[in-house]
Amino acid sequence: MLSRKQLQRYSRQIMLPQVGEAGQETLGQAKILIVGLGGLGSPASLYLAAAGIGELHLVDGDTVDISNLQRQVLYKTNHREKSKAQVAAQQLTAANPEIRVQAHARMADEAWLTALLDQQSFDLVLDCTDNLNIRHIINRCCLNARVPVIMASVRGFSGQLVSFDFRKSASPCYACLFPPAKSRATQGEEVPEAENCSTVGVIGPALGMMGSAQALEALKMLLGLSVSSLNRLQLFEAETLEWRALRLPVNQPCAVCGD
Repeated sequence: MLSRKQLQRYSRQIMLPQVGEAGQETLGQAKILIVGLGGLGSPASLYLAAAGIGELHLVDGDTVDISNLQRQVLYKTNHREKSKAQVAAQQLTAANPEIRVQAHARMADEAWLTALLDQQSFDLVLDCTDNLNIRHIINRCCLNARVPVIMASVRGFSGQLVSFDFRKSASPCYACLFPPAKSRATQGEEVPEAENCSTVGVIGPALGMMGSAQALEALKMLLGLSVSSLNRLQLFEAETLEWRALRLPVNQPCAVCGD
C-alpha cells in the first residue's frame, strides 16, 4: 500500500489511468541499472528518480569535468573532479529521499557487468553510454541475462533510441542493427573509427530529449504499456524536430543472437 506521503508525491502520475495506485506500486518495486551518467544518464536518472523507481544502480567510472556542464545537467561547477556516480547518487537522493540509490564508481567491463546482472534482479537496463564497445558489451550481457535494455545515443543534432526485451525468445539485439567491429572486419568491411561527443560535438538539449525518452520508455515497459522503441530504431533530428522509425527484424546470421 502507498503511504499518504507517496500518494501526495506521485499524485499527478497516479491520476493517470495508465498508472493508478497499482502502477505506482509497481514502479516502487522496480530496480533499474543505468550505465553512463553523462548527457543521457543525467535526465534519464532524474526522471526515473522523480517517478518513484524503487531502486536505481548508477554505473560510471568518470569524474566531473567542466566541459561536461554544457549538457550533463546533474552536475554543478562545484562538482568538478568528483565521481560522477557518487555525485549523481547524492543528487537523486536529494531529489527523492524515498528511493534507494547505489553508486558504482567504475567502468562496466564485461566480466563485472555479467556478475552484477547475475547477482541483482534488475527489471531493466538503460544504456546511456557514448562508447560503442561498451554498448556491445551491455547488449551481450543483457541478452545472456535475459534483461530488457533501452539504448540511446546522440551525435551532433541527431539522436537514436532503440529497446530490446530479451525476456522474449524472438527479440533481435543491438548487434543485429550494428554488427560488432570484429564481425564486420571478418566480412571484409572497412570499420570506421568510433566517434563520441568528445570528438564530434553534441548539442545539449538533444541529449535531454533522448535521455527523457529513455526514461519514458522505461516507465512504459514497467507498467506493461506499448513501448514505441521496442525492436524499432527511433531516429530524432533536433534541427527539424522530426522523428522517424525503422522496424528491426531478427538478423539470423547475427554474431550475438543469431543462428
